[in-house]
Amino acid sequence: MSTETDVLRDRIRTRATTLAAPLGRAWTDDRPWRLLTDLTAIGSRMAGSDGERRAAEVVAAAMREAGVRDVRIDPFELSAWERGGSDLELTVPRETDAGSAPTTRRFETVALPYSPAGAVSGELVDVGYGTPEEIDAVDVAGRIAVASTTTPPGSRFVHRMEKFGYAVEQGAVGFVFVNHLDGQLPPTGSLTFGAEADAVAVGVSKESGAWLREYASNTSGPVATVDLSVSARTRPAESRNVVGRIGPDTDERLLLVAHIDGHDIAEGALDNGCGIATAVTAAGILADAELPIGVDVVGVGAEEIGLLGAERLAETVDLETVKAVINVDGAGRFRNLVALAHDSSAMERVADAVAEAIRQPIETRIEPHPFSDHWPFLRQGVPAVQLHSDSGERGRGWGHTHADTRDKIDDRNVREHAMLTALLVAELADPDREVPRLDPESLISSFREAEFEVGMRAADLWPAGWDG
Repeated sequence: MSTETDVLRDRIRTRATTLAAPLGRAWTDDRPWRLLTDLTAIGSRMAGSDGERRAAEVVAAAMREAGVRDVRIDPFELSAWERGGSDLELTVPRETDAGSAPTTRRFETVALPYSPAGAVSGELVDVGYGTPEEIDAVDVAGRIAVASTTTPPGSRFVHRMEKFGYAVEQGAVGFVFVNHLDGQLPPTGSLTFGAEADAVAVGVSKESGAWLREYASNTSGPVATVDLSVSARTRPAESRNVVGRIGPDTDERLLLVAHIDGHDIAEGALDNGCGIATAVTAAGILADAELPIGVDVVGVGAEEIGLLGAERLAETVDLETVKAVINVDGAGRFRNLVALAHDSSAMERVADAVAEAIRQPIETRIEPHPFSDHWPFLRQGVPAVQLHSDSGERGRGWGHTHADTRDKIDDRNVREHAMLTALLVAELADPDREVPRLDPESLISSFREAEFEVGMRAADLWPAGWDG
């Protein structure tokens, strides 16, 4: 007797045979590489910048070439953050035979988006990984907290916004984010979702961070004083989503989304040039397929500074018509695809079935998180999957650093992940594939069980409706 798993696997295999021609073309398609080249050649694609505007035009053209129809650009307003300079000067008291002789040293920094302009002075305090427990264990009040970009093994990944928000909530007057990977690469990343933060903050390299930690007030060496300053501004600006359609013009739809923006310190090749190239290539595979429902293909803007394009999309589409969201953020970067099912067992089953049917590994994880473009939909109960890939290191690797450049990309990963994405989208579009809405109480419990509540509240991300 055939099980549900057998039926699902056979259906996916049959569908793969039906799509054999476009899947085969994708194997040798040079368009993903051309799209990646065109995007990374722009340089900065920071939200609200001219580079992001040009990226939207590039993505719109790539969608049309892939066979996506009715492509349009949907602009929306935002408060854009513009980087100025930043400076960190450390002064160490030293006693010599001739008397006091302080040593002063400067370290390379990168301001974190939505850091306000300003300057603070104070002692450093080492908060380790920056978890709430570590911050609570030391006195950060009036001091400048120094936290790692990674998280302790065995725990869920704690996001930068949680670390910063909780440290400031406990009285820190400044924040230094230390890369956990070698290479003299200070990291960037937004402090808030689209609004100016409450304290100045910068990123520094692992190597610089080692020096700073040596002089922190809660370590064994001499205590240093740090002068930390940031020059930046926020201004009214415009971002944009690129929206198109494959499949029929049905009310019920899937949303296939990937963000097109990047940080201003690099080309944004891995984050998220690979993701948008994967999504557009998947759309091209399915463009001529006989899908039973329509798929809106959306390149969203302003993800890196607050999921603002996804928020715009969630506001402008009738969520009752959205069967599911496929968020391609991180796919195509590294060898094996990861499907983050965000508390949806149906999403988990589909990803597992595609992997088994095609004999391509897809690692599935059920735990939810709020830090990508699925979040505006997930928090309202719409089932979502984020397609990702891991380097083997915790954290982003080269992402959010100067090293996020095109030479890091192996576009075989993009093409293969696009094929898997297309099969996953096609299965979710099947009328026999039920994808139940998420139960609010179960979703809240999952976030609490994963110990998100404290950090999300500190980052002002815990939905007001979840307190009832």
